[in-house]
Amino acid sequence: MRAVLPILAAALTLSACASVQRLDAANDVHALLVSIRDNDGAAFDAHVDHDALKRELSAKLAERIGKDEKMKGLARLLGPSVIDFADQALVQPKTFRTVAEQYGYRSDTKIPSAVAIAAALKTLPDGRVCATKKKDGPCVLTFTKENGAWKLTSFDGDFSTLRLKL
Repeated sequence: MRAVLPILAAALTLSACASVQRLDAANDVHALLVSIRDNDGAAFDAHVDHDALKRELSAKLAERIGKDEKMKGLARLLGPSVIDFADQALVQPKTFRTVAEQYGYRSDTKIPSAVAIAAALKTLPDGRVCATKKKDGPCVLTFTKENGAWKLTSFDGDFSTLRLKL
């Protein structure tokens, strides 16, 4: 019994740390989702790591292009400029509007509290947190703490939910 108590105490401490981490992240996730709902570019940019998203987008694009010979030639022709365009065109508030709406951030609904958002966040083994659509579901938005703020560093959701509006 004595051996069980320290293990139980350690488990509870780790669980509490994960909860505090999710609550801390929830405030920045909330701010990002509000910036998307309100189409506030400055607030959006403050909560997004564009370089990380650009690297991720580049890797996913290269993976998809690698499967299609015609696309490989087009990618060589366009080079990295297509990724720069994609960053400017895709990584903006209005593109992520459908994603935010899935979390309840619509102009006609009450905004969820940070506690409700924290419940939708999952702590990852590497210290990042991610937002899921449902409890124990796959990650959709992944956040990393950078300089005291949680920033969007990865989009792992369905790319069809992103809406490109030029």
